[in-house]
Amino acid sequence: MRATFPAAARLHRPSEYASALKGKRLARGALFVVTTPRDLPVDTDITCARLGLVIAKRFAAKSVTRNAIKRVIREAFRQKRHELPVRDLVFRLHSKVGPFTLTELKARVRGEIDVLLNRAM
Repeated sequence: MRATFPAAARLHRPSEYASALKGKRLARGALFVVTTPRDLPVDTDITCARLGLVIAKRFAAKSVTRNAIKRVIREAFRQKRHELPVRDLVFRLHSKVGPFTLTELKARVRGEIDVLLNRAM
């Protein structure tokens, strides 16, 4: 199956993010927390796992850093999307990113995201 990342695989509304952030925590790593809603909303017809990202400026001050983190998470999610259960996943950066080079940061983020996605299964 081809690994894509269509609009149906993303969270769009603030209410979807709020529901997931108030829900249960699936996993926590050194940089990220993964949360999901307690139950699937009845008004939506979710057919696949969906991704939401909350990367705050106070934890990653430079936009280059925030965008690199988002790209790495989206790519990891895109490759594992078909293996994941049907639910909303919100990845939230919860601690300050250290002074890494972009290459080091991407490798660190990818390693942690792969572990968190495996725990979310």
